Order: sequence, then structure tokens, then C-alpha cells
Amino acid sequence: MGERAAQLGWAFETQAIHVGQEADPATGAVVTPISLSTTFRQHAVGQHQGYEYSRSGNPTRTALETCVAALERAGHGLSFASGLAAEDNILRLLAPGGRVLLGNDAYGGTFRLISRVHTALPWSAVDLLDVDALAADWPADTAMVWLETPTNPLLRCVDIEAVAALAHRHGALVVVDNTFATPALQQPLTLGADVVVHSATKYLGGHSDVVGGFVAVDDDSLAERLRFTQNAAGAVPAPFDCYLTLRGVKTLALRMERHCSNARAVVDLLVGHPSVERVYYPQLPDHPGHAAAAKQMNDFGGMVSFTVRGGAARAMDIVARTELFTLAESLGAVESLIEHPARMTHASAAGSPLEVPDNLIRLSVGIEHPDDLVADLEQALGGSVRTGRSGCRRVAAAERPPTGRSGP
Repeated sequence: MGERAAQLGWAFETQAIHVGQEADPATGAVVTPISLSTTFRQHAVGQHQGYEYSRSGNPTRTALETCVAALERAGHGLSFASGLAAEDNILRLLAPGGRVLLGNDAYGGTFRLISRVHTALPWSAVDLLDVDALAADWPADTAMVWLETPTNPLLRCVDIEAVAALAHRHGALVVVDNTFATPALQQPLTLGADVVVHSATKYLGGHSDVVGGFVAVDDDSLAERLRFTQNAAGAVPAPFDCYLTLRGVKTLALRMERHCSNARAVVDLLVGHPSVERVYYPQLPDHPGHAAAAKQMNDFGGMVSFTVRGGAARAMDIVARTELFTLAESLGAVESLIEHPARMTHASAAGSPLEVPDNLIRLSVGIEHPDDLVADLEQALGGSVRTGRSGCRRVAAAERPPTGRSGP
């Protein structure tokens, strides 16, 4: 159905619901069945109906891989048991001694995987926003550039097209972690990336009820190598996990619209708030990489980070005071989450070039009503309160400090 979708010119929202998800030919069921069989009948040795053993391929997994590949404008999609399993599979493309250039702001789990598991691969943490400086000091042994955009947790936005052009001149592969943006907001393969990776646990699944990873590529040779390792190493998702992720993907476009609009409401509160030192959000005109984000993204995402006055102790107090924002790791689901990266998701980066400020707070802004989210943050940041329309304590409008705007 991927080719048919392209021929018909289906929009993103339509593809998310229909590509790879035809009605079941046996029953007419409109929801992709969960195929639990671990093995499949062969009519003769080597003669089967496309499936042999469920580690190698499964009908429910095929539906997910076909759908998300189409959304990423990729020829091939591969699903994994987790985002880190997907990343591990990509890193296995490199021969020992091939250097990985990693952005100097990145997910702590990615840093841990590269620096402590794939120890045969040298790595460097570099500022991928300064392409000119990178070009002037390009390590000769670089085999792969690994970038996030927006980054985790400072939300810096990298110009994918510029970095890809530079990397390709030196024969290096470009991997883009598209977890924060999702294909609803950004499609890195169309900008020159070679590989796109997701923690499908986050926005793709979208409901905090499934762990998964995804890789999308358009190059046939790369896809063949990745699929061989996917089967050989076996870190594949269960059929039910694929079903849950596929169910989440159906509403991805709608959810991202609400995530983005709610994030703007939160930013409007935070900018100029007396307790807030700095707000990190790609739509702000002074945000690192704002121009790149405006060029390559359809919207600016549902993640917001900010530093607070008063140091780590104040940050820890704020994350403990919220009522709607749940103190938890992970991100990208319907409920809003708050965390302290230095002690939670990025603890593994302590003492490294990727260490994050200890007064930093990261928000994953969910799809609740924006007024309730703003009120919850207001009371957590401090101030006199009254009962809001949903029972959430909030600061009266007349008492609110002057707030900034989130940019154009």
C-alpha cells in the first residue's frame, strides 16, 4: 500500500491510518490483527507465504514497519524491542576504529551505549550547530555522525542538511534521532540523513504503555545490513507491542498538534517568570538552532526545558511540587511529565562533555487542557493560589508576573 499511497498523494494523517493496514483478507477486520504465532507453515522446504519464524518477520510487525517507513519517507522500516536496541543495531554497522561524532547535547542512554558498550568505536562530543568549526576540525577517522534535533535535554536544533552535506563529503554516515520531532514535524531522510532512529516508546506509541524502537532508511544496501543484524541479534518487539505502537501512530498527527500548542502555553508562562533563569524551546528567536528548526520542522514540538534560579535544590523542590506534571522519566505521551535530567535521564553523562546543568528541569508537555498545565506550573514555581476550574491550584491572572511570548 506504500506505493499506492504515494501515487494517490495521501497526506500524512491518511497514511498513518491506512498504510500497511489493509482490512484483513480472511475476516474483513479493519484493525490489524495481532499475529501471535511463532512459526509459520511451509508448503515445501523454503516455500512459505512470506513468514518462517517470528523473530525474522511477523505480520503485525510488518504492518508497523510499513506504516512508519512511509511516514518517514523511507523505503525500509525496522522495528526493535527498545530505542536502545535500535541504536545498538545501527552502531553495529561500523567496523572497529570507526569514529562516532556525537552532538555535545544528547540522551544519556545513547552516550552510555557509545562510550561504555561499543568501546571499539572512538567517539567525540562536538558542537553540531557550528558546522564551519566542525568542517575546519573534522576528525579523519569519522565514520558516523550521530545527531539529535531537537536535542535531549537542551532542545538545540541542528541543521540536518548542512551536517549531512559535510559528513557525506568525508564519506561518513549520518544518523538522526527523530524521537523528539517525530515524522509529523520533521523527516530527516528528505534532508540528507542516511538513517533515522526513534525510541518508539515516546511519541510514536504515545501512551506510556509500550517500549519499542524504530529505524528507517531509504538505501537498500543499508537496509539489508540492518535487517541481517536485526534477525541475527534478535532484539525484536513482540506482536502485541507492535500493535500498541501502530495504534498510537494513528493519532500521532493530532497529538503533536496539541503537544505543540500546549508547549507554547507553558513557554508563555516560563519566559519572564522571576523563578526562571532561561527557557529552552526551539520557537524562541534566541534559541540555539532556532533558524534550523524554523527551516526544517513543521512545528516546534512538545518538549520544554528551563533552568531555575536557586540551583539544584530549587529545581528538585519544583519537580516535587507539581500535581498534574508527573515526576517520571520518559516523554512523548498523552500525560505531562516533569524530571530533573542531571539526576534522572542524564545521570550517566555526569562528568562528561555531555553533563547537563543541575538546575535544569525538563518537561514533556502532554495533551491535557493548557490552563490546567499552566496553573500547575504556577503553583509549583511559587505564588499565592486559588482553586482553578478543574480543582488544580492556580495563580489568579491579576497576580501573575509579566510573561514573554514564544516567538513567531
